[in-house]
Amino acid sequence: MDDYLSDIEEYQQPYEDYDQGEDYEEEPKKKKKKRKRPYRKMRIAAILLSIILFCESVYCVFAFSDIPFCVDLRNMYIDTALDTMSSRWLADYFLPEYIVAEREQVKDSLKLDHYGHNSKRPEPTQPPADQQVQVDSSELTNEPTEPVEEDPREAFYELFWELNRTSFESYLDEHPETLDNGWENIYINEAGLLDRGTSIYTSMGEQVLAIDVPNKLLLVRVQGSGYLGVLAIGKDPAQLRCEASEGIGSYGQKVADIVNNSGGVIGMSANGFYDPNGGGNGGTIAGFAICEGQEYGYHYETYGYKRIELTKDNQMYIIDSNQDVADDVTDACEFEPALIIDGEFTVGGWYDWNANNPRACLGQSETGEILMLVIEGRQIGRSIGTDVETCAYIMKRHKAYNAMNLDGGTSAVMYYNGEYVTQCSNTNIDSRFLPNAWVYGNYE
Repeated sequence: MDDYLSDIEEYQQPYEDYDQGEDYEEEPKKKKKKRKRPYRKMRIAAILLSIILFCESVYCVFAFSDIPFCVDLRNMYIDTALDTMSSRWLADYFLPEYIVAEREQVKDSLKLDHYGHNSKRPEPTQPPADQQVQVDSSELTNEPTEPVEEDPREAFYELFWELNRTSFESYLDEHPETLDNGWENIYINEAGLLDRGTSIYTSMGEQVLAIDVPNKLLLVRVQGSGYLGVLAIGKDPAQLRCEASEGIGSYGQKVADIVNNSGGVIGMSANGFYDPNGGGNGGTIAGFAICEGQEYGYHYETYGYKRIELTKDNQMYIIDSNQDVADDVTDACEFEPALIIDGEFTVGGWYDWNANNPRACLGQSETGEILMLVIEGRQIGRSIGTDVETCAYIMKRHKAYNAMNLDGGTSAVMYYNGEYVTQCSNTNIDSRFLPNAWVYGNYE
C-alpha cells in the first residue's frame, strides 16, 4: 500500500512544482508548413485573360456592331472627337479609319443640307412717291405735349419680362437695399464661379444670376442632364459688337483682356483660330470676321459654314460663309452650324450635331434682344457639355429668331464685370488666347 501511494506522489510532483512557479521547458511546436498553391499564378493569369477578352468584346461591339444603341453611342463619340481639332486623335486612334471616314461623310452631307438656308432680309417698306400719304399742315400744332410718366416699377418688369414677379418681390423683401438707388439703377450680381446665384427665378424656371439695369443685362443659369451654363440677355442690341484682340494676326488675348480693353461689360468667344495640336496662340483667325468695320481673315469655302452678321440698324442675320458681305454689316464672324434661322430650327435629330461638348452660341430674339450662351464641358461632376440641338432649344425658349453656334471647346467662356462666370473646360486656365470676342456694353 505504501508503495502504491509513493507512486502517486511521484506522478503528481511535476504538476505541483509547475504550480509553484518552477520553470519547465516545453517542447517547441512544429511550424505548420504552408501548402504550396501550384495553381495560384494560373488563376491570376486566367482572371487577367478574362478581363482582356471582356474588354475586347466590349470594344468590338462598340466599334463594329450595327445595334442601334451602339451605333448612336459610336457616332456621338466620333462627333465629340471631331468637333475639336485637338481631340481628333481620340477617334483616329481607337476606331478603324473607314468607320471614322463614314461618319465624316454623314457630317459633310448634313453640312450640304444646311447650305443655301439663309436669313431673309426685310423688303423696303417705303411706298412709292406717288402713293405717299399727304399730311394736312392745318392739322399740325406747335403746342408741346406733356410726356407720359411711366411707372419705374412697371418699366422694369416690362424690360425684364422673363422674371417671375413673385420671386423678385420676395427677394426685395429680403434685400430692401436693392432699391436704394431706384428701379432704374438696380444692380444684383451673384454670377461668379464661387457664388450660388440669387433666389430669383425666371418664368421658365431658370435661376437668375445677375440683373444689371444700367446696362440692360440679365444673366440666368441654364442647366440640364449633364450640362451647366450661363445665358446672358442684352436688352439693347446697339451695345453689341465684335472686338479684335490687340495682336490679331500675331497673337490672341484672353476674353477678359478683350472685354476690358474695349470698355465692355460682358464678352464671349467668336471665331475659331488656327490651333495645330492644341498649341495655337489665338493669333491666326479661322474664317472671316468683321470687327467694328475692320475685316480679318478669309471666308470659309466649305459647305455648311455660316456667317452671323450684325448690321447698322442692329439686326442680326445668318447666311452662308461664301456669300457677299452687305454694305451695312458692321460686325460678323464665321463658324458652324446655324441653330435657328428666321425663327426655324436648322438642327435636330439624333445624328445631327449630337456631340456633348462645351458650347458657345450667339443669337437675337424676335424683339431684338441679344442672346449670349456658354455651356461648360469636359468636367466630370460639374458639366460634361451638350449638343447644339439643346443649345437651340435654350435659345428658342427666349424667343430667338436667329442663332448660331460659335467656337466652343476650351474657347467657350463668358466674362462679366471683372470675373469669369463660366469655367473653362481646361480647369488649369480661365481662358484661351482668342483672336476676337463678342462684347456687349458701354459702346458709343
